[in-house]
Amino acid sequence: MPSSFDEHNPPKPELLSDCVHCGFCLPTCPTYQLWGEEMDSPRGRIHLMNLATEGQIPIDDSFAKHFDACLGCMACVSSCPSGVQYDQLIEAVRPQIERAVPRTVADRLFRGLIFSVFPFPARLRVVALGAWLYQVSGLRWLLHTSGFLRLLPARLQALEALMPPVTLRNIFSRHRGVRRPIGETRRRVALIAGCVQQVFFAEVNKATVRVLLAEGCEVITPKQECCGALSVHAGREDEGLARARKMIQSFEDLDVDDIVVNVAGCGSTLKEYGGLLADDPEFAIRAAEFSAKVRDISEVLAELPPQAPRHPIAARVAYHDACHLAHGQQIRKQPRDVLRTIPELELLEVPESELCCGSAGTYNMVQPEAGEELGNRKAANILHTRPDAVTTGNPGCLLQIARYLDGVPLFHPIELIDASIRGVNLLTATASNLSDANPQTTLSSSSKLRAVGE
Repeated sequence: MPSSFDEHNPPKPELLSDCVHCGFCLPTCPTYQLWGEEMDSPRGRIHLMNLATEGQIPIDDSFAKHFDACLGCMACVSSCPSGVQYDQLIEAVRPQIERAVPRTVADRLFRGLIFSVFPFPARLRVVALGAWLYQVSGLRWLLHTSGFLRLLPARLQALEALMPPVTLRNIFSRHRGVRRPIGETRRRVALIAGCVQQVFFAEVNKATVRVLLAEGCEVITPKQECCGALSVHAGREDEGLARARKMIQSFEDLDVDDIVVNVAGCGSTLKEYGGLLADDPEFAIRAAEFSAKVRDISEVLAELPPQAPRHPIAARVAYHDACHLAHGQQIRKQPRDVLRTIPELELLEVPESELCCGSAGTYNMVQPEAGEELGNRKAANILHTRPDAVTTGNPGCLLQIARYLDGVPLFHPIELIDASIRGVNLLTATASNLSDANPQTTLSSSSKLRAVGE
């Protein structure tokens, strides 16, 4: 029987045959943990891929349902004793589904909204300005207290609930140019600014630059567009690869030691450019050279012996492993090592750390019910550690966890390092941000995150 997949990059049979269906992936798979359905587990999805490869089942709505439910968190990659490359398999299947399975009008419109806004910082700034007005005018409080939001479709409710606190300073913040450290230059790096990151999490980029400068790095932030990570993870292959080519062109003329990224999801895809563009004769070598230079901010700092003094931060801080950092890039030790350079900071490990928080790029918006279950589960596990604050290296995780975790401030790890170096107090600003982010949220009286030495 002919394969049900088309001829353009179907799942490779040699990768499918690596799976021996042992079941070691089941305890770490979020959707299997939620529903206990075999076809919603990694080995079940691989079984479906095998059947489609042999032409025994069609690529239809039923097939697509199980792959749409997959978060692409890659926890199964970390737990598999046979080394199954599920990440490559799922990224091969999703474009096949996008080409073969018509989506409903509502689904197309909602996905179209996401991908016509999120990868474009200029458009995001317009949206952010509207969000700022929505928050400061009292309209958000009114809609929450009136119960009107509960009448909206689940996807729109999720989109509204994930809205971060917005400041005018961040909306109009710009990060291009060259910054040089005082004293000897230890490394020369280029910074990936991100899309959502530079608009809604501009303070993270500022903290990243300050820390790199304090550690003797010259920092170049060139003009750049979206890296294509969201598109690649969603199966929008042509769109994602076009953005990858533009990103390479934006950085390839820079003479730098590292290309630094502080977003786990972006970093995972940036490191895959060599494989994604391996069949492109014009970009194959250029993509591989680009990916070889990409480093998460925690990798760079872990390799540089600290030269900037750290002030103590006397707090219990729970560390959440972002999936595309821990599973996608296999980076776990470096962020913890870097955070432990802060005196008096107690780093807490979260139960079920391998399970995704439910963010997964656009997942919590297009699959809001599953995203909510996983968000609540992650919040309960975090609260079990009794933290004063939470830290994680991905903006999607920060937004998702903040939605379900009342009263506990959240930070990117680089913000804690920056606060420790500068000796600043993070608590006052955090209280304001929490109350803006959720009308029902108040800062816990036990929260005491502060840097000593201000």
